[in-house]
Amino acid sequence: MKELYFDFDGKRKIVEVEKNVWEFFFEGMNVPARIYGSENIIKPLLNPKQKEWSALRQLYNVSTLPGLEKYVLAMADIHPGYGFPIGGVAAFNMDGWIMVGGVGFDINCGVRTLKTNLKLEDVIPYKEVLAQKLFENVPAGLGRKGFLKVSMKEMDEILVEGAQWIVNKGFGLKSDLKFIEENGKILGANPNVVSQKAKQRGLNQIGTLGSGNHYLEVQYVDKIFDSVAAEKYGLFEGQIVVSIHCGSRGLGHQVGSDYLKIMSEAMRKYNMSIIDKELVGAPIKSKEGQDYLAAVRAASNAAFANRQMIAHLTRKVFVDVFNIKDEDVKTLYEVAHNTAKIEKHIIDGEEKELLVHRKGSTRAFFDVDVPEEYEGVGHPMPVGGTMGTASYILRGTKKAMFETFGSGIHGAGREKSRVQSKKEYKAESIVKNLSSKGIIVKGHSKSGIAEEAPGAYKDVEEVVNAVHDSGINVKVARLKPLIVIKG
Repeated sequence: MKELYFDFDGKRKIVEVEKNVWEFFFEGMNVPARIYGSENIIKPLLNPKQKEWSALRQLYNVSTLPGLEKYVLAMADIHPGYGFPIGGVAAFNMDGWIMVGGVGFDINCGVRTLKTNLKLEDVIPYKEVLAQKLFENVPAGLGRKGFLKVSMKEMDEILVEGAQWIVNKGFGLKSDLKFIEENGKILGANPNVVSQKAKQRGLNQIGTLGSGNHYLEVQYVDKIFDSVAAEKYGLFEGQIVVSIHCGSRGLGHQVGSDYLKIMSEAMRKYNMSIIDKELVGAPIKSKEGQDYLAAVRAASNAAFANRQMIAHLTRKVFVDVFNIKDEDVKTLYEVAHNTAKIEKHIIDGEEKELLVHRKGSTRAFFDVDVPEEYEGVGHPMPVGGTMGTASYILRGTKKAMFETFGSGIHGAGREKSRVQSKKEYKAESIVKNLSSKGIIVKGHSKSGIAEEAPGAYKDVEEVVNAVHDSGINVKVARLKPLIVIKG
C-alpha cells in the first residue's frame, strides 16, 4: 500500500487503497475523498503552484458539505474548477445539498458520437472537401448564431422536450433518441424557473458549437480493445465516426450565474455557512434547491436539443459529400458530463435515492438505463482526448455502479490553463504541425486553437489506462482524429 503526502495546512497522507485508487480522510471531512488515477496522475496534484487553486483542497471542501454518501470522488482527469474540481462526483441524500459549483456553468456539456458505414479509405480522398463543408455548415465560435430561429414560446417547449422537440420538427432521426442519455429529454424541467435573460441568450444558439474546448471531430477507429462490446456497439477498425462536444451555450451559463445569486440569498435565509463561497448552494428540498434542479433539467434539455441539431447538420454534410443515406449515419451514444441528477444507488446494501453531481464526469451505467442493444456491456462512454492525439470509447462496469455511482472520466483533463496555453502555443504552429500528421484543423479563432493545444492537456493514454486498470471504466475503442472544427 503506497503512501504519499501533501501540504494541507500541515502534512496530510493520501493512500493507494488498491491499484489506481487513492484516498484521504482527516479532521473536518464528513466522508473520505477518493481519486482514481495512477501515481503519475496523483503526484502533480500534491504540489500545486497556487495553494488555494488545488483540486485536492477542493475535494476536501466538498467533503465538508451536509448529506454526502460514501465518498467524494475524482476521476483521473481531475483538475481545479469553480469550487468543485472538474472530474468530480458527489452524491447527496435527499436531506443534503445542491450547488451550482457541482454542475458548472456549461450545464449538460456532453459528447455525442455518430457512427457511419464509411471506412478510412473512403474518406481520405474527400477529406479537404468534407472539412470545408463541415466548417461552413456547422456554426461555431463565440457568439455565433445558428440557422434555427425560435420564438420565446418555442424555447419554453425546447426546455421541456429537449432533443425530442428537434426531431419532431424534422431535424434528425427518431432512432437518434434511443441512444441519448435520458432519451434526450430529462423530466421535471420547468421553464418558469429559467430567467428571460437566459432564454434570450439561447434563442439563436440551438445548433451551434460555441467556443472554448468545444469541437466537432471526424475520427477513425484506430484500435478495438473489447471485441464483444465493439460488436454490440457496431464499431470496427478503420470505421469513420464523428464526435460532437458542446453544451447549453449562453442559456446554461446564464442559469448558473442567476442561481449563484439566488443560492447566496438562500444561504443567508437559512443561516447556513460553508468552507468555500464557491460551493454556495441550498438544501435539495428547499424552494431554491428545487427551482435550481428544475432549471438544470431545463438547461440540460436545451443542450440535448443543441447537439441533436448539430448531429443533423453533420449528417446532412456526410450525405451530400458521400452520397449515402441519412440512416447510414447513426447515433452511437450521447452522454453528458455537467449534471445534477436524482438516481437510485445501493448504499450499505440498501437502495437509496441520491442527487448525484457530476462535473466533468460522465454517467457510466452498466445494468440500468441502457439501450437494449447494449445490454450486457453497458452504454458507450465517448471520451474526448486532444485534437492531436486520440479519443476513446469506454464503457462502465458493475464495479463503477457500486463504487462511483456509475460514473467515469469525460476527457483527458487540462494540465495547463487557457492563459498559459495562449502564452506557450501559437495557432499557426499547431495547425501546421497537425497538418503534417494528416489532421486538418479549422477554427474560427486563433486564440481558441492555442487554448486547446494538445500540450495543454494530460496524456489521454495515461488517464484512460488509469480508470481501465482500476476496473471502473473499460477500453472499447481508440479513435484518432482526421478533421477538427473549432470555435
